Amino acid sequence: MTRELKKMLFKDIFPLYVNKVERKGHTKQELIDMLNWLCGYDETDIKVCIDKNVDLETFFMDCPKLNPNRKNVTGTICNVKIQDIEDEMIQDIRIMDKLVDDIAKGKKKQIWKS
Repeated sequence: MTRELKKMLFKDIFPLYVNKVERKGHTKQELIDMLNWLCGYDETDIKVCIDKNVDLETFFMDCPKLNPNRKNVTGTICNVKIQDIEDEMIQDIRIMDKLVDDIAKGKKKQIWKS
């Protein structure tokens, strides 16, 4: 499962994230802002990742700058506590999932300001 998750294409995941947040009355821009905070990607970078068929492993390995404050994101995703995930890349992917869920729920994290 871990390998499969890392090899998922960002271009397949991103539209699902957009649909999720928009369905709940939030915007694609909020999602882009979160990805900028988390990984340092701007909208142009995100389009490049989509166009180049980047998988999630490459998305995180090549990101401009992982925010060190991402480790302050806690919670449960797929019935697993984020802080209990040992594989750092899987933890980062799950942090991204958690932040998307938070946007959809209207819980824009104050942590993004840091």
